[in-house]
Amino acid sequence: MGTVGNLIWLLFGGIFIALEYFVASLVLMITVIGIPFGLQTLKLGLLALWPFGSTSRQTGSGSGCLTVLMNVLWLLTGGLCIAVTHLVLGILLTITLVGIPFGRQHFKMVALALSPFGREIVRNE
Repeated sequence: MGTVGNLIWLLFGGIFIALEYFVASLVLMITVIGIPFGLQTLKLGLLALWPFGSTSRQTGSGSGCLTVLMNVLWLLTGGLCIAVTHLVLGILLTITLVGIPFGRQHFKMVALALSPFGREIVRNE
């Protein structure tokens, strides 16, 4: 079921979301200061590429002061906009019965977009 959901996700826009994250990641990694943020957008791109059967979870080192500081900087420099976009898309998709599983994937991405530092993507399958 997860593979079918991922293929449908890719056909109906998931590939474009993932490409946007990958391009943004490359642009952010041009500067030394942007590398940590580029790595986080890469993480979002990987989740956007194959969301069914994947989750994000807190890592063991995800509660340090540097992680909190980087997540605050992330939110102030665009992370909040990313989270709101996925929230709106999730709400719009859950209006119909067919869109509920896809809306849930956007809600999953909201959590990662709010605090990507100190989190990792894990395949459940």
